[in-house]
Amino acid sequence: MKDLSHLVKAYDVRGVVPTDWDEPLAELFGAAFVEVTGADAIVIGHDMRPSSPGLSRSFARGAAARGADVTEIGLCSTDELYYASGALGLPGAMFTASHNPAQYNGIKMCRAGAAPVGQDTGLAQIRELVERWSADGAPEPVPATGSVTQRDVLEDYAAHLRGLVDLSGIRPLKVVVDAGNGMGGHTVPTVFEGLPIELDALYFELDGSFPNHEANPLDPANIVDLQARVREVGADLGLAFDGDADRCFVVDENGDPVSPSAITALVAARELAKAPGATVIHNCITSWSVPEVVAENGGTPVRTRVGHSFIKQEMARTGAIFGGEHSAHYYFRDFWNADTGMLAALHVLAALGGQDGPLSQLVAGYDRYAASGEINSTVDDQAGRLAAIRAAYEGRPGITLDELDGLTVTAADWWFNVRPSNTEPLLRLNAEARDQETVERVRDEALAIIRG
Repeated sequence: MKDLSHLVKAYDVRGVVPTDWDEPLAELFGAAFVEVTGADAIVIGHDMRPSSPGLSRSFARGAAARGADVTEIGLCSTDELYYASGALGLPGAMFTASHNPAQYNGIKMCRAGAAPVGQDTGLAQIRELVERWSADGAPEPVPATGSVTQRDVLEDYAAHLRGLVDLSGIRPLKVVVDAGNGMGGHTVPTVFEGLPIELDALYFELDGSFPNHEANPLDPANIVDLQARVREVGADLGLAFDGDADRCFVVDENGDPVSPSAITALVAARELAKAPGATVIHNCITSWSVPEVVAENGGTPVRTRVGHSFIKQEMARTGAIFGGEHSAHYYFRDFWNADTGMLAALHVLAALGGQDGPLSQLVAGYDRYAASGEINSTVDDQAGRLAAIRAAYEGRPGITLDELDGLTVTAADWWFNVRPSNTEPLLRLNAEARDQETVERVRDEALAIIRG
């Protein structure tokens, strides 16, 4: 039996085309998706990668062969697919490999209302079916195949987002947007249409070969062009989207990066103004600023593990109004608990345009600590290195440890988290302190243990 463990990850399907998977396998995934979800209708979208249209069509063919009616929305961002899943009440599949290089592709799947499909919520069963069918042949056909129709939801998606943020009366803003040749080039013009925004577009041409830079704005190398352009044209801010445009990264008027934790805190304060006392989710490596701002604005902060499935589970469990991660994923109750960088961007525009000061001044109150950023170390023994860190800090006066996700070590003036990668022999370190000197000391001490 074919082993697809290398292809089916914790939250999605992702691999090199055609080495790891191809259109015939995509067709089996479409059939298995319908079988596991029990859906009689689904919605499918895809990004601009050269392999995406063919894989998407094959998935649709497999789904229709199991009796499901398929709505194809064509080129879209991942959060546009989530919109379609929520608005139409249908399970959905998005063909994208997000920020991965051009030779990769993948499938992000959800149930109706954009509810996530992960290993514990259907993905393991989908994998088992595809493995069996790829070995034994396709499943028996059903009595009646489903239909395949096309529908454009871009205008509806844009209108829905604009309806969630009050942008009336904001001052004119000059905004540079770097789409990285990804799906932001498709969605941003429609979402921003009619707003008092002078848009300076960088790399809006849809090109899945990513000719200018990787579509991963968390890597500092990939926002250099955006930073330079913001300074060159005197823009009020810059926005960078990843390949499937579900994450958004912000730089201020000086071209300086704005921490995703600061954006999380800013948006949390705005959402709490609409829903006093509500819950806000943050993961265990977001800044101390986030729970502080949530509490200061009358909300209840709830801390989770890193990863969208944990955030979405906690949002559903607690009825949280908003959630944010260090990776620039932002989740909204009003968007079916799904992540949308575009909606976070609109909140930033509304906050900036609703007052006269620059963005650097606006976010200063939300960015209170010095941070290391995420530092990866290749290790042979993840568990052994984590045990060494625990042994080094356990029992020290004023130190607390917790294992919500990896190991978090906390003192009065600093904290750090070390957690293992699920897919690589890496340990990921994030540290924060009240000043730069302290965070550098804490970082170096932790790295010395991690790296032996």
